[in-house]
Amino acid sequence: MSSTPHSETPTSNTPEDEPAEGVVSVAVVDAAVAVLVMVLGGVVLYGSRKLGSEWTTDGPGAGYFPFYIGVILLISGLGVLYQSFNNPKAKQEIFVDRVQIVRVLQVLIPAVIYVGVVQLLGLYVASAVYIALFMVVLGKYSWIKSVVTALAVNVTFFLMFEVWFKVPLFKGSFDLLSGLGY
Repeated sequence: MSSTPHSETPTSNTPEDEPAEGVVSVAVVDAAVAVLVMVLGGVVLYGSRKLGSEWTTDGPGAGYFPFYIGVILLISGLGVLYQSFNNPKAKQEIFVDRVQIVRVLQVLIPAVIYVGVVQLLGLYVASAVYIALFMVVLGKYSWIKSVVTALAVNVTFFLMFEVWFKVPLFKGSFDLLSGLGY
């Protein structure tokens, strides 16, 4: 009987088993967020100046406090931006690898498309299509289960909002449900 372990291990070709290949470093994300915070601070500064950020005879103007919040945002963004450029550890750390970014995009891209489709088909029809496709493509469910679930969820929401609560939800530009009288 040999007590030495096997040196070969079975390999898998799934992306999760491959070594992580960095797409974005922590420093890049820090810098991007810092720039966004600075832009937000600039927008707040601009808006507060238009409102009147001075001290008036009656007290502070409408934009007085927002002005200083904008200044704080701008200074904070500058501080984070400075740190992102001067932190060698953050430049080497991986914020997200290829597998993770693919997973995020598999959810984000359909969600963005869904928002656009809602404008055309309305909330109920777009949601039914979204749920069914999401279940089939990402969940690997059968078409039958996916369509039945999508229809059941949206019929339930339709009955709850339109019939019982009498709260009409957006039907879209094409209003495919207009034949139902709602």
